[in-house]
Amino acid sequence: MDKSFLRHLSESVRDNWSRPAFSDYMGRTYTYGDFAERIVRIRLLLEASRVKPGDKVAIIGRNSAGWAMDFFSILSYGCVAVPILHDFKPSSVHHIIRHSGAKALFVANSVWENLDPSRMEDLDIILRIDDLHILHAKRKKLHVEGLADAIYSRQHPYVLRFEDVRFHQDRPEELAVISYTSGTSGFSKGVMIPYRALWSNMKFGMDHLDVLRPGADIVSILPMAHMYGLAFEVYTEVCLGCHIHFLTRNPSPRVIGETFKTYAPVLIVAVPLVLEKIVKKSIFPLLHTARFKVLSHIPLLRERLYSIIRQKLEKALGGNFYEVIIGGAAFNPEVERFLRRIQFRYTVGYGMTECAPLISYADWHDFKEGSVGRAIERMQVRIDSADACNVPGEIQVHGDNVMLGYYNDESATRNAFTEDGWLRTGDLGTIDSEGNIYIRGRSKNMLLGPSGQNIYPEEIEGALNARPYISESLVVSRDDKLVALIHPELEKMDSEGITSEQLTQILKQDIAEVNKELPAYCRISNFQIYQDEFEKTPKRSIKRFLYQ
Repeated sequence: MDKSFLRHLSESVRDNWSRPAFSDYMGRTYTYGDFAERIVRIRLLLEASRVKPGDKVAIIGRNSAGWAMDFFSILSYGCVAVPILHDFKPSSVHHIIRHSGAKALFVANSVWENLDPSRMEDLDIILRIDDLHILHAKRKKLHVEGLADAIYSRQHPYVLRFEDVRFHQDRPEELAVISYTSGTSGFSKGVMIPYRALWSNMKFGMDHLDVLRPGADIVSILPMAHMYGLAFEVYTEVCLGCHIHFLTRNPSPRVIGETFKTYAPVLIVAVPLVLEKIVKKSIFPLLHTARFKVLSHIPLLRERLYSIIRQKLEKALGGNFYEVIIGGAAFNPEVERFLRRIQFRYTVGYGMTECAPLISYADWHDFKEGSVGRAIERMQVRIDSADACNVPGEIQVHGDNVMLGYYNDESATRNAFTEDGWLRTGDLGTIDSEGNIYIRGRSKNMLLGPSGQNIYPEEIEGALNARPYISESLVVSRDDKLVALIHPELEKMDSEGITSEQLTQILKQDIAEVNKELPAYCRISNFQIYQDEFEKTPKRSIKRFLYQ
């Protein structure tokens, strides 16, 4: 079996030459042939700037067709790609550039405005993502307007053919990507992703997601600088000849909704927050009407109502998808139960950047509520517990998807693996007799009760987040008592004229009701209201360490 990732990429470019590959929202569409030309242009520019195969090349900006083409061009030239999240602070960007040893940078204008080239002195060249304009170069001869066009025209005066495009010959253990995560427990580490991990995740998509075919429409809403969005909204689809649509802007509910309705994607990949907001804002209000409550007690009518609600939700998502794959963070239990009740086509996967990203999955037909699927091919999962079915223990994994380690951080790499070579996920879970994995929380998030009981804050937060006036919450331990930090549903408050005083009383009642369902040792003693959303990672997980 050919395990070359770039071989699959090159074959897709060849076989889909005239098909659309990438489109920007309300912008240009690029064919696979246009993509090939971009690969050639970037190779020529990197050669001219004396950037060599094996060198690190960083890229930072919002999702766009240019970002995608530049990323694959970096790999095709044989360089190591270093994707950086566009919302990282300039100081973090400067640090990552220096830490990775990047020799070139592709950057969006909006990010470039806030960067200081003098703090990235090792860069040989800085290029603008959208048009490859040279923003900075060490070699004076490169400071020429239109240089990219001139070099390309001189090398390729005639129509470009596939035979003119060169692709690097990758090896399974070769370093492909260094992904700097923002993490929930401190500063970013550089996760070293080898080509075998890219290939293995891509192969999973090819084997299990039959809807991904040449010409199929996909909408990319997750950041490509993070492995989840990169793997299952972009590079798997590119290797299969799909047409990917980029929002190129903040993925607001309105923009997402418009894009889904326009392009009707065949597959939707999302984090829980996206689907939860749609359900809570568009669907849950219907469930609380007096008419629905009366009719839902009549079995035949209840099933009809569920069918209507399911169709409404499917229509809001374009109506053409095989399933919605949820990953990246914990799913709200109430929302999940509701989706199962109406027979909505969703599944929950499990992964992490260190596995590029996938660990477990189950098709929506086979998916078991509350789980995160079963270990995928080429991956093994074990629970560090004497009773893995009933007593939570750390989830540990082994297989082709696992990283090489953390870049320039031997200590962190050693701590990430067990003595027998299994990756420590830091997540707590159980596994049933059928291999279904259940996440109980992150070991770093687990709190201790007054008598040493294990408290999983995610479970309490799930109950709180189901309340109508709570957008999101964090449960923390302060002075040996549990405190709920709450960001309210501000739009709902405004639309209903709810005052701050009224909200306080509502939340007191909500917490009292949640506490009734909790053991005494993990009941909430107090709460604080946060007007702003909690700061989050790319996976939309709250950065807990900021609120301890």
